[in-house]
Amino acid sequence: MKCYVKSTDGKHSPIELPDGEVVVMGRGPETCITDRRCSKKQVELVANVERKVVRVTQMGTNPTSVGEVKLKAGESTLMSENDTLYMVNALYPYTVVFNNESPRNTEKPKVPHRVSKKPASAAASPKKTITDFFNAEMSESNKRTQREEDGKLEPSGKRTKFQASVSKPSENSEDSEEEEISHKLRELQERAAKGNPTSTKATNDSPDPPKGRACTKDTWEEHGKLLVFNKKGVQSSSKIAGFDIDGTIITTKSGKVFPTGPDDWRILYPEIPKKLKALCADGYKVVFITNQMGISRGKLRPEVFKAKVEAVLDQLGIPVQIFVATGMGMYRKPVTGMWDYLCEKANDGIKIKKEDCVYVGDAAGRPANWAPDRKKKDFSCSDRLFALNIGINFYTPEEFFLGWKKATFQLPPFDPKALDPNGPLYDPPSSSLVSSSPEVVVTVGFPAAGKSTFIKEHLVSKGYGYANRDTLGTWQKCVAACEEALRNGKSMVVDNTNPDVESRGRYISCAQKAGVPVRCFFFTASLELAKHNNRFREMISKGHVSVNDMVINSYKSKFVAPSLSEGFSEILKINFVPSFKDPELKALYQQFS
Repeated sequence: MKCYVKSTDGKHSPIELPDGEVVVMGRGPETCITDRRCSKKQVELVANVERKVVRVTQMGTNPTSVGEVKLKAGESTLMSENDTLYMVNALYPYTVVFNNESPRNTEKPKVPHRVSKKPASAAASPKKTITDFFNAEMSESNKRTQREEDGKLEPSGKRTKFQASVSKPSENSEDSEEEEISHKLRELQERAAKGNPTSTKATNDSPDPPKGRACTKDTWEEHGKLLVFNKKGVQSSSKIAGFDIDGTIITTKSGKVFPTGPDDWRILYPEIPKKLKALCADGYKVVFITNQMGISRGKLRPEVFKAKVEAVLDQLGIPVQIFVATGMGMYRKPVTGMWDYLCEKANDGIKIKKEDCVYVGDAAGRPANWAPDRKKKDFSCSDRLFALNIGINFYTPEEFFLGWKKATFQLPPFDPKALDPNGPLYDPPSSSLVSSSPEVVVTVGFPAAGKSTFIKEHLVSKGYGYANRDTLGTWQKCVAACEEALRNGKSMVVDNTNPDVESRGRYISCAQKAGVPVRCFFFTASLELAKHNNRFREMISKGHVSVNDMVINSYKSKFVAPSLSEGFSEILKINFVPSFKDPELKALYQQFS
């Protein structure tokens, strides 16, 4: 099958677009366009015969349009057989035809057209757009809407290496790129010998790591809250070079913290493509591992994100495997769910050697002004913690790509590994958890501080009545349940957060009216520990309703330490002591989250 671009006014014969090659069109004898507003190199066209699309990139000053998509210099979009290309200022319309024979125009003889040689860095297929991920049965009106969005997805601004090579094709572009990669590889190896942190090669014992078969086509997979993309050509390896995406591989063109649209991106540093190609040449599998919570929250459409990252890969020009956590839970960094999936199910059974692996990310816990240009502090430490959880080397983008010295950083104050599994359950140890006579126990503590688990195991199992606002709905119902239990001569435990004097006073009053003592069980778990427990419950409990951070922070703002002066006969401090029968759950709990 062949591709031709055809003038709708029939002023000249159709011009062939060889598959995957760059064809430059504009003002000149081959198009019969004499309008000075049209540049001699107005557009470059690259056909993908298999997909029946043509990538159109504007090179001239005045606007080109495809259908209703208007382009600016350097911008691109895709054109199908149903679209019309207007060369400049909505004039000089063209269509494309895919068939095995040249469509004929009798008005004018065919004029030779100019075709530049296919540059080494050019991809054989045009950049991915949102349209590629939509159903083939989509209505024509919906297709037109999507084509409008496609025009917004293509990166604009400076010309890419691919675009620049059109006007100056090189006979030896492939050889020069191979020499450049070989040079970079030698440079990385020399740096490794000198202990340079930008080199990821940890040992020289296995220069040729085992590799899997190269992926034969681009594929997206969805596994619950995990998206996996395999770029054609990516190969499994025992050596993994992992990278975050936003703030590490790309940044915004607008300079804003968050992108203003799907095309608001650029490669963060010019050194990045060369470094990544050198890693591939050195036997590494390059992997992008990213959190994209906006997908589960409905703020980012999966199709938009997929098109964006595929456009990034097209510009980088290397095969990459991508893991995307779309929501909370096991896969969200810094928890190692995405890495575990890579090791267990997405590396062709090849065992990964952690000593040969590295992870690079910008969420590194660096304080304000960590760089000479007074950089802001990192928004989190999740990338560094992710590498710590796995047990592999970590670098920031500046350390890895630019060779900067290691920046100072600060880890979170709470380390789950520091919890003592053999510590005392409560203080003072001389007290008794259970009373032989009726009483009221009022709990105080953060949500997710371990109150319910502790109370059910140590008190409810011994015959205590149980009231919980999450179950009953209101504090009034909790008070009524407490009064009912006391009337029946039964001890009662009220399992709520009870952060202040007022909330606790309701149950102290019940106990005093019934003439029974009231004790306080004060759960000492910190804010950080409570948040960690909450995230852990999300990961292991199906259907568990997460406690919003706002609720946890609200407890802190209302908290008044319990006092005997309120009417308590005793205050027991209950410590959170982790206990796990399952070693896998223990290992998961001890990860930074």
